[in-house]
Amino acid sequence: MKSSEAIEALGALASESRLAVFRLLVKRGPSGYTPSELAERLDLPSPTLSFHLKELMHAGLVVSRRESRNLYYSPSMDQMNALVAFLTENCCTLADEECGPDCKPVAQAAAASRRKRA
Repeated sequence: MKSSEAIEALGALASESRLAVFRLLVKRGPSGYTPSELAERLDLPSPTLSFHLKELMHAGLVVSRRESRNLYYSPSMDQMNALVAFLTENCCTLADEECGPDCKPVAQAAAASRRKRA
């Protein structure tokens, strides 16, 4: 992930409502929610929700799919994991001591992400 992509994704999440939308979608996973389900669960007006979904989609954090007459929104797990890997890829690289167990899984995921891109 490039710095500009990370900045765009973080900017998209820098809103209480968009963060709530994204976190709810992450909880739901790939099956996602329809806009009406999201609006009901988050108590957001449809136009407001539509704006937030557009911003999250523009940042690549949310994807949509059509099933019959319904549109479903779900998180882009690849983009979410790429963002976490980007934020943690240099975990403890300047530390005087070895990373503790708290950082090790994050550092391993970042290394795996780098290998996948190569």
